[in-house]
Amino acid sequence: MALVEDGMLLGLGTGSTAWFATEAVGRRVREEGLRVTGVATSVATEQHAASLGIQLTGLADVAALDLAIDGADEVERDTLRLIKGLGGALLREKMVAQAARRFVVVGDPSKVVERLGAHVPLPVEVTRFAHEATARRLAGRPVLRVGKDGAPYVTDNGNFIYDCFDLGPQFDPGALHLALCGVAGVVGHGLFLDGVEQAIIGQPDGSVQVLRPGIG
Repeated sequence: MALVEDGMLLGLGTGSTAWFATEAVGRRVREEGLRVTGVATSVATEQHAASLGIQLTGLADVAALDLAIDGADEVERDTLRLIKGLGGALLREKMVAQAARRFVVVGDPSKVVERLGAHVPLPVEVTRFAHEATARRLAGRPVLRVGKDGAPYVTDNGNFIYDCFDLGPQFDPGALHLALCGVAGVVGHGLFLDGVEQAIIGQPDGSVQVLRPGIG
């Protein structure tokens, strides 16, 4: 929270760790009179931030954000490349991250890996139209995400998500990014390959480890 300064336009992430970051911003708003304007990466975060008294605006209404804070499902130690999207907000999260002058990730040690794809699948957001055909062009073993009711999970953007398992230990994130961008029907994917300034990793004993690209 020391990175958050008065007057900032602030990207507010989605997920279990980002939830605590938004809570902390709300606490500073209440206790210190901090003046920030947030851009939320999901409907859930928007509702949470509003309940805390954080002023909000839309991404379309700002030229750039000063800082975005978000979580990640995997953080590659040396590069700070990410896999995101298990929370379902990957497209809006990437749009907000790309609009930010500074992008900071928060997480716990379980999220830090030596190579992407070590523990989690890669989420890919696709249009509902002919989504089965789109899935046949995805990498690994794509599995349609379903909700607790057994119906397909629907993102805030009205799309479906396929989680791509079994990418293999030697998959090339850069090549896969380019391949996915060339598939009609793919709206976005959870590979975040650049732009992370630092990853702030909270340790079980309450200490903090700060990772930076190339010196993790």
